[in-house]
Amino acid sequence: MPPFRTVAAYAPPGVGILAVGIVTEVFGPHGAAVPGFDFALCADRPGAVPTDSGVPLSVAHGLDRLAGADLVLALPGAGFRSPPGPAVLDALRSAHGRGAVVAAHCVGTFALAAAGLLDGRRATTHWRFAELLAGRHPRVTVEPDALYVDEGDVVTGAGAAAGFDLCLHLLRREHGAALANAVARDMVLPSHREGGQAQYLAAPVPGDGQDERLAEVLAWARAHLHEPLPVTELARRAMMSRRTFARRFTAATGTTPHAWLRGLRLSRAEELLETTDLPVEEIARLVGYGSAAVLREQFVRRRGVPPRSYRRAFGRAP
Repeated sequence: MPPFRTVAAYAPPGVGILAVGIVTEVFGPHGAAVPGFDFALCADRPGAVPTDSGVPLSVAHGLDRLAGADLVLALPGAGFRSPPGPAVLDALRSAHGRGAVVAAHCVGTFALAAAGLLDGRRATTHWRFAELLAGRHPRVTVEPDALYVDEGDVVTGAGAAAGFDLCLHLLRREHGAALANAVARDMVLPSHREGGQAQYLAAPVPGDGQDERLAEVLAWARAHLHEPLPVTELARRAMMSRRTFARRFTAATGTTPHAWLRGLRLSRAEELLETTDLPVEEIARLVGYGSAAVLREQFVRRRGVPPRSYRRAFGRAP
């Protein structure tokens, strides 16, 4: 299937206004430098749709707009505990059946489960409602800690702002890291977050001088990816012991220093593969891997394809 170009988001009664903002921001216009999408917001029927904020939303399209979309998003709504009407379920099943990518985040996942699209698959939702989803739909393997779960033609995301993670992942998967990064920069967001929902369940790390030093070290590491960056060096720059640094790093980011650096190196490698003609050996050096072989090993393990195949799929046209 070619990368999606037309996007339709279904807004149920009581739709989350944050969710509407997320999909509109990601798939709406971003200026001439960033290719846009044919994006439409849909409802059971055109007209005013109530939102969770109490302010009605004017929606121009009905369910018929879902019929031709390459990507169909089921947005979360306040009435998720009751399944959508038959017309909505049929529209979701029809979209999936003709080959569209179908996605949802937060309690929008319940609509996909009600349509049977998650049976035999892994999925996630807002951590608060993960147990409810698993209890109602025992054929769904619920992963309550994930920010998003990619099952190919069906993708689900966690709650609230994790909708950004889901949408940016879809952009990265279908259109490459350069476009996802450009959209994220336009919205002043990280293009990819490591870790899962677990990092948001407890109280945040108290703000103090150590946290400021940690932020400075992370910024320094981003600018020095070509260097080895052992954890001992990062801890030294943060003026912490290695053990304290690792503990505070995980509390602040939801992942380990090694995993964070690996994700950063691979994301930068993706962007260089897409936007430059640099040899893979040079890209490996610039992102901190000792050789092209090491980069290839990590790329295949984490991205599923070797760097040269990725460049053929997403690299700029000659």
